[in-house]
Amino acid sequence: MNLYKPTDENIWTGRKTDQDLYVYQKVTQIDLELQNVPVSEEKSFVFLGYECDEGVKRNKGRLGTKEGPRAARRQLAKLPHHLSESIAVFDAGNVICIGDDMENAQSILANKVAQILSNKGTPLLLGGGHDMAYGHFNGIREFVGNDQKIGIVNLDAHFDLRSNENGNNSGTPFYQIGMDSFKDGNLDLSYLCLGIRNDANDRLLFQRAREWDVKYIEAELFHKQNTSYVINKINEFCKEVDFVYLTIDLDGFSSAFAPGVSAASPMGFSIDIALVVLDTLITTNKLISADVAELNPTYDKDDQTAKLAASLLHFIIHKVALL
Repeated sequence: MNLYKPTDENIWTGRKTDQDLYVYQKVTQIDLELQNVPVSEEKSFVFLGYECDEGVKRNKGRLGTKEGPRAARRQLAKLPHHLSESIAVFDAGNVICIGDDMENAQSILANKVAQILSNKGTPLLLGGGHDMAYGHFNGIREFVGNDQKIGIVNLDAHFDLRSNENGNNSGTPFYQIGMDSFKDGNLDLSYLCLGIRNDANDRLLFQRAREWDVKYIEAELFHKQNTSYVINKINEFCKEVDFVYLTIDLDGFSSAFAPGVSAASPMGFSIDIALVVLDTLITTNKLISADVAELNPTYDKDDQTAKLAASLLHFIIHKVALL
């Protein structure tokens, strides 16, 4: 069975108008099995879904994230856009996990990300469990090669550095990336995690983060009143890398903003500091790709979390387009 499919064209609908005002009117759907992303002289953005909650299942989380890409697209479609005519937006369909074959889905995802990047598109991935990050990162690595340093910035309550000795899951992607990065016995991982909570990570995960020199800001310091500190940490991190891969785990947000996730908590961070992070990262002009993970429509309330995911992607597109 094919692990890739184009998006249902009926998702991209919104307020009726004969003018080009809304995202659904800006999006062109493409099938990456039949064509490449058209190369544009201007910027182009490419949505790609990851319909998989096998990693969440293995991590004993609440199922439903495989429906995340559809929910995010439905909300994105309705939003107004403020992009010039020369900026292109594509929907490149979905990578699908069949049964429990998450590893194959991750491999296909990596190939599609590399394909998008090779045609000068900016991938914007919609998840799906956070196991998506392993495939996403490998696609970036395939494109940029081993001589370029990719910095990972993760907005998340969790390190996702769990050992995969008992199998890969949504809590292991950055451990897997780290293990893959060993060169001549040395770890070559550039990882910054923002919003880490003590009640979401055991002491062994904190120990691994210290041993691996993972940079992080705990939730107690990750708020708008501490903006200067957060910005300085991000800028220091970005100076040491060639490219930045941004991954946003929606369960890092307080459940007041994001109830529709696999591991909701009222102790998460707020939207305002997340926007500071996005603005700072994009301003470095090193952002190569981004994703939004763990959207679980089964537990959402009034599409609140799907709307948050859509608005974060909307913000990224418009900020990048201005560079």
